[in-house]
Amino acid sequence: MKSARLFALGVLVAGLTAANLNLSAKPRVPEPGSKSSATGEAIYLKGVLGSGAPLTATRADAEPMTGEQAACVNCHRRSGLGSKEARSIIPPVTGQFLFHPRADSAEELPYIPGARLDREPYTDATLARAIREGVDSEDRPLSYLMPRFALDEADMAALITHLRALDRRKVPGVSATELHFATIIAPDADPTKRRGMLDVLEHFFQDRNAAPRGAPAQTMVTSGKTDSVRSMFKVNRRWVLHVWELTGPAATWPEQLDKKLAEQPVFAVLSGLAGRNWEPVASFCERQALPCLFPNVERPPADADRNFHALYFSRGVLLEADLVAAALREAPAGAKPTRVRIVYRAGDVGEAGAESLAAQLQARGVGVANRVVPHGAPGTAVVDALRDPARTDVIALWLRPPDLAALEATPVPPNTVFMSGVMGGLDAPPPPPGWRDHIHMAYPADLPDQRRVRVDYALGWFRIRKIPVVAEQVQVDTYLACGLLSETVKHMVDAFIPDYLIERLEDTVEHRIVTGYYPRLTLGPHQRFASKGGFLVHFDAGNQRLIPDGDWMTP
Repeated sequence: MKSARLFALGVLVAGLTAANLNLSAKPRVPEPGSKSSATGEAIYLKGVLGSGAPLTATRADAEPMTGEQAACVNCHRRSGLGSKEARSIIPPVTGQFLFHPRADSAEELPYIPGARLDREPYTDATLARAIREGVDSEDRPLSYLMPRFALDEADMAALITHLRALDRRKVPGVSATELHFATIIAPDADPTKRRGMLDVLEHFFQDRNAAPRGAPAQTMVTSGKTDSVRSMFKVNRRWVLHVWELTGPAATWPEQLDKKLAEQPVFAVLSGLAGRNWEPVASFCERQALPCLFPNVERPPADADRNFHALYFSRGVLLEADLVAAALREAPAGAKPTRVRIVYRAGDVGEAGAESLAAQLQARGVGVANRVVPHGAPGTAVVDALRDPARTDVIALWLRPPDLAALEATPVPPNTVFMSGVMGGLDAPPPPPGWRDHIHMAYPADLPDQRRVRVDYALGWFRIRKIPVVAEQVQVDTYLACGLLSETVKHMVDAFIPDYLIERLEDTVEHRIVTGYYPRLTLGPHQRFASKGGFLVHFDAGNQRLIPDGDWMTP
């Protein structure tokens, strides 16, 4: 692992050297969508050359790396501003750092750890030499960890052009005195959860803005060691919250969101709330390259890990489907089911969980019998869906508390029953008597006794500010999202660049101690869900406590 990280550092240094053009000429930033821009972006992000062939990275006494493994983004990060890995600080590779004249200080540049300002700026020639031969702008050999990239002239020019384009001189939603954020609420969001979430957001912003301002709000930041000592001032900007309420069908949301963003640019979307559908919002954020931080959604988009700008705490009902599928897969040979009856309401988020579970079961040859309760149908339709199961059937329920309450009207079957904890309210009143003895609940959170101290930190904050606890998990998750953002912004100093915010959040999450409902949080490239597992639990004899069926699972 350590050698892989050092190799990544070498790749980043390569990109650092590679990004320099002639300082005597005015930097040329490509037009978005141009052939050069697209080629440079593909090399940087995907390791694909202009010809369509994979990029190859080589170094002495090591196997070559190709394609995505060799892509610049693995070390430089998407922003081009580098990162920190243990004691290794990976410097920025955007044009404004690479082409800047030698200087002891450069207050006009954002503060980025590891930026070298005391070396010769790069040129076209030193760029090509560094990438192809491993010699830096001052004729010094680069580390042996630095790979060599045999780029032709066209690909080299395209990569340089892309590195220039990484500079963000003006960022939407950021002024000299303010940072603007939005929270987005879908029209079918639960009104109680909406009230609880907004209560937390509004109080957090009030607290944040009540911090001392003026002269004391400017903190001198010094960077040094072997590099030149550099000082700059961090301005304590006021946070401004905008509540974007969506209306009408989901097909109209992108247009609404585009209009809202044009009228009021924001730096990021914070928290947010949806009922059945968040995909149009996630797609909007990805298209606009707008960070979307930890919305309260029970069903995130299925392709979230393939995107970059949206981060979530949990996969919700999709994670629950994996937990149930894993439990059935690992059941003793004599207890493996031959058929699973899946019951859900049409149009609710449980439909996605049911479809995911059914696909996993059918791939292993397990029969699936779907029982779909029509949208708007009375509770008797739930009773009908559960009528006369075969004795060997396993039952999986994706139902809300009112539908679970309707189970009281039907005889309790002897079958093993699984249910969605997300839809059932996790710690809400359990299903009717009798059913509780058969139910195993998917529980994508830490157990109540184990998370108590972490959750009490937020609950204490609510009590002091007289915030009613009306939707505990939504409110605790919202408070956690605010805290993560605040801590990350503090470390960003004045480098307010959207992609850099996502990258710094990935680091912040991993070192977070107070993690609310979740035992641990981790993020990384192609990991957009910070909590990756859960339990299966059952109710104890007195229905007072949840008992885990086994250890925490990360299916």
